[in-house]
Amino acid sequence: MARPKKEKELKRDKHIMLRLNDTEYDIIAENARNANLPLAEYARKLLMNKRVIIKYEMVADVPELKKLIAEFGKIGSNLNQIAHYFNLGGIHSREMRNTIRQCIAQIYEMKYEVVKMAGDFHSSTETHNE
Repeated sequence: MARPKKEKELKRDKHIMLRLNDTEYDIIAENARNANLPLAEYARKLLMNKRVIIKYEMVADVPELKKLIAEFGKIGSNLNQIAHYFNLGGIHSREMRNTIRQCIAQIYEMKYEVVKMAGDFHSSTETHNE
């Protein structure tokens, strides 16, 4: 079956000649791949000031991050054991509650510092709309 013909006003029959060096071409080609667009469509959207969403996937294999993740897991396990103890009617004092609150605050501070140092690996979308 033959491909249907485009309406005359939708047909693209005008050409623009653009020269790029290797680095410029590689950057644009990589951005087009990350946006899941053909190179021509990516360039057309940029030229027409249309929104282009580029997604980057970041992979970190840093031993220090793996250690921190393991430590956070151990801390979480300890917190679950403490919660289980209290839920079963374990004795607790005001001093113990204050100490637990301080520890939880320190955990959140550590998490904030880790994210600040390593970056947030969950959010990796960039929008071009220039």
